Amino acid sequence: MNESDTRLKLIDPVLVGKWGHKRMFTEHCFTDGEIIVRGRMAARGNKKKADYLLSYAPDLPIAIVEAKDTEHSVGAGLQQAMGYAQALDIPFAYSTNGHGLV
Repeated sequence: MNESDTRLKLIDPVLVGKWGHKRMFTEHCFTDGEIIVRGRMAARGNKKKADYLLSYAPDLPIAIVEAKDTEHSVGAGLQQAMGYAQALDIPFAYSTNGHGLV
C-alpha cells in the first residue's frame, strides 16, 4: 500500500478518532523551500511538509507524525519527524506505517 493509501485507510481514522479534525493538520508546510542559485538564475526547492501536526490547543502544536507506506518499517520516518519537530520547536515526534507507532 502506498503512503497516500496508508494515510487514508490506516492512519487518518486513528488520528481523527483520538485528536479530532480541529486539532489535527495534514501536509503542514513550514518552509518556503531552499533557495537554489545557479549563476544568475535562482529558484526555490521543495517546501518541507510534516505529514501531520497535532495541536493540544489552538496555536499550541505538540507533536509531529511522519507517515510511511506499509513497505517501510514503523520507525522509518522517525529521524525525519525529529528534524521537523526540532525545527518547529515541538516536543514530540512520531513515525508510523499504519501498523504501529514509534
